[in-house]
Amino acid sequence: MAQKKKSKGGLISTNATVAENRQARFNYTLEERFEAGIALVGTEVKSLRHGHAAIAESHVGAKSGEIFIYNLNIPEYNQAGPKMQHDPKRIRKLLLKRREIHKLMGSINREGYTIVPLRIYFDAKGLAKIEIALAKGKKLHDKRETEKNRDWDRQKSRIMKNF
Repeated sequence: MAQKKKSKGGLISTNATVAENRQARFNYTLEERFEAGIALVGTEVKSLRHGHAAIAESHVGAKSGEIFIYNLNIPEYNQAGPKMQHDPKRIRKLLLKRREIHKLMGSINREGYTIVPLRIYFDAKGLAKIEIALAKGKKLHDKRETEKNRDWDRQKSRIMKNF
C-alpha cells in the first residue's frame, strides 16, 4: 500500500493515499474490492492534494440506481475565496461501471452485505479514486478471534526474529 508522498509545497503526488479507513478491516469481513472515481469540484481536489480528508465516519449507499458516499469530510480549501468554497460533508457520487453498480446493489439488497469505503488515493494519472469493498459485519466473537490471531502473528515474528 502506498504511503503519503509529499512533494514541494506539501502536495501529495500520484499513487499516494490521502485517507484510510483503518477500522474497516477490524469491523468487517471484506469480500470484494472495487475502485471508483469520485465526482468532485475543484476546491475539493485541491484540498485532497494537500492531504486533507476524513473517511472514517463515511458510508456508501445506493439511491435511484446510483452509488453515493455520505459523510465524507473534505475540508474547505483555505486559498479559495468564500464564493468558491464547497460544502465539506456534501453527498458525492461514485463513478462505477454499470455492471459493478448492479453487482453492488444486488449484493446489498439480497445477501446482507454492505459497502465500506477503505481509502482515498490518487492513481497513476493523477485522478482521485476511492477504494470500496463489499463487506459483511463481524460479530463480537469474530473481532476477538481477529485480535487473537494478530497477537499470535506478532509473537511468532518476535520468536522467529531471535533465531
